[in-house]
Amino acid sequence: MKQKKIPLRSCVVTKEKLPKQELLRIVRNKEGEVKIDSTGKMNGRGAYIKKDVDVLSKAKKSKTLARCLEVDIPDSIYEEIEKIITQER
Repeated sequence: MKQKKIPLRSCVVTKEKLPKQELLRIVRNKEGEVKIDSTGKMNGRGAYIKKDVDVLSKAKKSKTLARCLEVDIPDSIYEEIEKIITQER
């Protein structure tokens, strides 16, 4: 029996290749709004970040997510991401 392939994605901060379940997808849509994509199927430009508070703080400090999504990211989005990460632990 064939094994099902596990989709891998790269974290924009650490550059690690990880399974999609271990990453969180952040999306910028055509209107320039930034949202957290829990389904992994939202339309727009997406960037994956590892579900780790240390990685999130590094992304905020270096503005990696803002560079990848080509838009300024408000602090409320970072706070929402942190809530999601801490809830899953």
